[in-house]
Amino acid sequence: MTVIVFGSINVDVNVRSRVLPRPGETVHGESYAIGLGGKGANQAVAAAKLGAKTRFVGRVGADAFGGFAIEALERFGVPTADIAVDPGAMTGIATIGVDAEGRNSITVVGGANMSFTEADGDAVGRSLGAGDVLLLQLEIPVPAILAAAAAGRARGARIVLDPAPAPGAGVAASLVAAADILTPNELETAALVGLEPTDEASAAEAGKRLIALGAKVAIVKLGARGCMVVGEDESVFIPAFKVATIDTVAAGDCFNGGLAAALSFGAGLARAGRFAAATAALSTTKIGAADAAPSLAEVEALTETPRIPMHVGNR
Repeated sequence: MTVIVFGSINVDVNVRSRVLPRPGETVHGESYAIGLGGKGANQAVAAAKLGAKTRFVGRVGADAFGGFAIEALERFGVPTADIAVDPGAMTGIATIGVDAEGRNSITVVGGANMSFTEADGDAVGRSLGAGDVLLLQLEIPVPAILAAAAAGRARGARIVLDPAPAPGAGVAASLVAAADILTPNELETAALVGLEPTDEASAAEAGKRLIALGAKVAIVKLGARGCMVVGEDESVFIPAFKVATIDTVAAGDCFNGGLAAALSFGAGLARAGRFAAATAALSTTKIGAADAAPSLAEVEALTETPRIPMHVGNR
């Protein structure tokens, strides 16, 4: 079985300075770094580094950042045959300013990510097979997401939707219903059902409300507290793994990449949720987004469980 990620590719330009500039102000920065980003790219890298057979359908512009992104994906072991180069668009970017206290200011320009159409999504869904896992996020147009989910489900694929970043106007009910597994964090859950989960009980209640909206399974992510897996008949709480956290960037993306990988290996929901929680925890022990995604050996060592049956990966 294959993990197919359909989503965004950004190049992140990270700038650190003592303070963030106010409107009209120029400040001197202390350092900067350029790296691969975008929720789709981060999740594809996480799945591939865990050994899952991975496809990534994304889009970049015909510019220097596009070449940088493709080279980075290849370096992380993500196949790039399905990465389209759009000559009429710029590669998506995110400019991220971080001050001495860790506060940030982020501007995202979607660029080529926003040129996906409903027809593109339908083509992605039609390329899937029974048992494949389709991983979706909300950094590409919603019509493309819905079309991919509908066509993929019709062919027996499992649809995992990370409803992030949650749009200001909320997430449409049609998107929730399109997901076999919905994976919101606390703030995204609050935006969806009006209840921000803070513990096991509130996470279970929020999960039930998500199922009432149409999701088949809800995995409510609680950050450092763990996650709650809620199905129609039962709920399972998975405590977070204790690690020495230094950077939480893309931990949610690593969770979803780990979840999709475990499902493609044949794991059940509870085991896949625990595998995903370990993947996310380990990512916080390293600096960066895609760079911080752990290997399968690291996840297995943390979970202290036997190897999940695997398919052959990408290398």
